[in-house]
Amino acid sequence: MARRDVLRTISALLVLALATACGSATTAPRRAPVPPPVGPAELSAVVLKVGDQKGGAKSLLTAAGLLGDVPYRIEWSTFTSGPPMLEAVSAGAVDVGSVGNTPPLFAAAAGAQISIVSASKADPAGEAILVPPDSPLRTLSDLRGRTIGVAKGSSAHGQVLYTLRRAGLSLQDVRLSYLQPSEAYSAFTQKQIDAWAVWDPYTAQAELEAGARVLATGEGTANGYGFQVASRKSLADPGRNAAIADFVTRLARAQVFNDQHPDRRAEFWTAETGLPPEVTRRAADRKNQLPVALSPELVDSEQKLADALREAGVLPGRFRFEDFVDRRYDAQVAAVR
Repeated sequence: MARRDVLRTISALLVLALATACGSATTAPRRAPVPPPVGPAELSAVVLKVGDQKGGAKSLLTAAGLLGDVPYRIEWSTFTSGPPMLEAVSAGAVDVGSVGNTPPLFAAAAGAQISIVSASKADPAGEAILVPPDSPLRTLSDLRGRTIGVAKGSSAHGQVLYTLRRAGLSLQDVRLSYLQPSEAYSAFTQKQIDAWAVWDPYTAQAELEAGARVLATGEGTANGYGFQVASRKSLADPGRNAAIADFVTRLARAQVFNDQHPDRRAEFWTAETGLPPEVTRRAADRKNQLPVALSPELVDSEQKLADALREAGVLPGRFRFEDFVDRRYDAQVAAVR
C-alpha cells in the first residue's frame, strides 16, 4: 500500500474512533426491557440480592413487620455507603439497593448499568457538617482552608458542595479527606479533620457521644431524596423484575409505617446497628423518609446537582439524569403513597 493510502486509512480510522467516542458520551443508555409477569412458583424460586447500609432497608422492613411473608428469598449485603453499593449493582452482584441523592450521579457519570426505580424524600436536617465541641469554627466561611472528612460520592459529598456555595465558597477553598463513616468518626474524635460531612444516624451519634456541634445542615439546600437503584440486567429478568417490584413496594409501605412509629423504628435500628437508643431515636425523628414520585421536579433537582458537581470538577462528564430513571413500578408505589 502506498504511503498516501496508509495515511488516508489512518486518518479515516481516527475520524471513526472520534465519532464513536463522541457518540458514546452523548447516546442515552438503553433502559432494560420490561419482561412478562411470572407466576407464584417462579417468583418463589428467586433469590433477590439486596444492598443495604446498617439501619437501612432491612431494619425499616423488620420494624414494619413486612419481612415475614416475602414470596421470594432475600440475600442481604451490607455496605458502608452508597458508592460501593452501586458498583456492586452495576456489576450484577446486587440486584437492588438503597442510596442517597448523590451516589447515582457518580454511577451514571461512570456509565454504570443501573436504573433508578423508586424514590423517597426525607427531612435534610440529618445531613450535616459537624465540628468538634471546642472548635474555633463558627460560620461556614471559617471552613476556608480547612479539612472536611466526607465519603466520596455520598449524599454528604453533594451537600458539602451546596453548603459551601451558600457561603460563597467552592470545593477548591477547602481540603476534602475522603473517608468512610467509621474512619471519619475516628478521625473526627481524634481531631485529625476539622469538620465532618455526614448523615444520620452518624450525625446523631457524633452529637450525643462526641459532643459534635452542627455548623450547618442540609435544610434549605439539600433536596432530601433517596433512591432504590436496580441493575438493568436484573430488571430484564422476569423473576427478578417481579421480586424488585414487590420489594420497592414493601419498602414504600415500611417508610410510611415508620414515619408514623418512630419509637419502633428506633428500636429496630438499635437492634441492627448496636447504637444506643437515644442515638437512633434522634435519627428516627429526623430521618422520616416517605415515598415520592419520580417526578419532573425530582429529575430537575437531581440534574442541577449533577451539573453543579460537574462544574466543580467532581464529575467527569455530562449526562441526563432522566436517562437513568425507569418508572415501571410507579403504579405500585403510588398506591402506597
